[in-house]
Amino acid sequence: MTDRVDVIVIGGGHNGLVCASYLAAAGRKVLVLEARDRVGGAALTEEFHPGFRNSVYSYSISLLHPKVMADLDLAAHGLEVLERPAGTLSMLDGDHLQLTRDDRQVHEELARFSRRDAERIGAFEAEIGEVAMALRALAMEAPPNFGGGWRDALALLKGGNALRKLSSKHQMVLGELMTRSLGDHLDAWFESEALKGLFGFEGIIGNFRDPYDAGTAYVLLHHAFGEVNGKAGAWGIARGGMGAISDAMAAAARARGVRIETGAPVAKILVENGAACGVLTEDGREYRAPAIAANVHPQLLLTRLLDAQTLEPDDRRRIDAYRSHSATLRMNVALSELPRFTTMQGRDDFHFLGAIEFSPSLGYLQDAYRDARDLGWARRPVISMQIPTTQDDSLAPPGGHVASLFCQHFNRHLPDGRSWDDVREQVADVVIDTIDAHAPNFRASVVGRQIKTPLDIERDLGMIGGDIFHGALHLDQFYSLRPIPGHAGYRMPTKGVYLCGSGAHPGGGVSGLPGHNAARVILRDH
Repeated sequence: MTDRVDVIVIGGGHNGLVCASYLAAAGRKVLVLEARDRVGGAALTEEFHPGFRNSVYSYSISLLHPKVMADLDLAAHGLEVLERPAGTLSMLDGDHLQLTRDDRQVHEELARFSRRDAERIGAFEAEIGEVAMALRALAMEAPPNFGGGWRDALALLKGGNALRKLSSKHQMVLGELMTRSLGDHLDAWFESEALKGLFGFEGIIGNFRDPYDAGTAYVLLHHAFGEVNGKAGAWGIARGGMGAISDAMAAAARARGVRIETGAPVAKILVENGAACGVLTEDGREYRAPAIAANVHPQLLLTRLLDAQTLEPDDRRRIDAYRSHSATLRMNVALSELPRFTTMQGRDDFHFLGAIEFSPSLGYLQDAYRDARDLGWARRPVISMQIPTTQDDSLAPPGGHVASLFCQHFNRHLPDGRSWDDVREQVADVVIDTIDAHAPNFRASVVGRQIKTPLDIERDLGMIGGDIFHGALHLDQFYSLRPIPGHAGYRMPTKGVYLCGSGAHPGGGVSGLPGHNAARVILRDH
């Protein structure tokens, strides 16, 4: 007998679980179908070496929206967020730049490099924060479609009202950040290469671009949306790894009556008379529902789960050309001891309670991009390291540690037709050597490692090109243009099909907002 529900959610990643919870809270009968043997998608914790566990893909919390956390009561379902109090340690050649959350320390540290930069840093961060908070309001609403009806006109009005709350000065700043290059914007503020390299990293996270390409300054805003435990701009980790977020979300969904089936990959969305009517799983099971919410990559949705031949020619051309290449490589390493950074000898271990970054200048970022574009990967990669076991000792045996390594740039397309499977160990050695140059005990301390190349990320999670954001966050794939013009408000070309994943507004990161916003649209329509 065919199983019938009100809404089927394809994909049990965090956005799918959020969408399902909101729908169930409104009284809908909801079924989540997850292809893998566990929910979570990129928010996953697993043992990668005997006795060592870590977040496999996503590894930090900041963008997870406080409204989503409160509405789903994630704390009551076991989620504990630990703030990373130490700020950022940026490794330089023969030196370092350490910025904590202490304003006096920041001023004194920056003055070692530039007194002018030390005086300007406060104004820079205040300006970014003010504009980011205005855009954060837009992130909570469905964007308008070009040439749409009254709903789109209303969405446009709401967006205009949010931006009108900015002062005229900050409206000008927004215009600059949406059009300017990251490099030009930082050059206009600062003179220290070390500081520009540190902020430059924020602009190339999952963003395969030269820092002097127009429009790259916007990503500074995207990563300033967040907060941890009520502290704006702070970053944290989940006790037990990012899988704890997914576990709490799944518990919240089940408590509201959501049915979750794992090991249930969907082969196609069923369509009758031009509207969705259900799905067919790869093992031949059929489920019926008038609404389908897809927490999958938009190219996967529109060209595989749906019949691409039914798309309008312009829509087909645009989705085929959708850029999906965050150029990200993820590694998790099991350590017998903490790294001993040469320039940090004689200091306490406070810096391990924050991010440790290898992004010493904008020139370094440019070299990493050009290497990956021409050779396949950066010879000196950009790396962000976190060691969560300095706060959560449940992840490793006594005396051991795990490190999360988030690395740029690694092109999805390698030259000469090579496969990432052929070079994964070689490239992982490049990452290890980059860190070892600053902490000479690092290589010897690695007792196990997990490598996730762009190809692994695509195969594991269905993220085309290994793009952690389900599509590049460039201005022509942003807001009313995401994923493609005409279908930015979560409604897809086939009636009854909705996109609720990171390929929809406001984009990638563990925020829960695409799932939250898509649920509101589905409830309005059904």
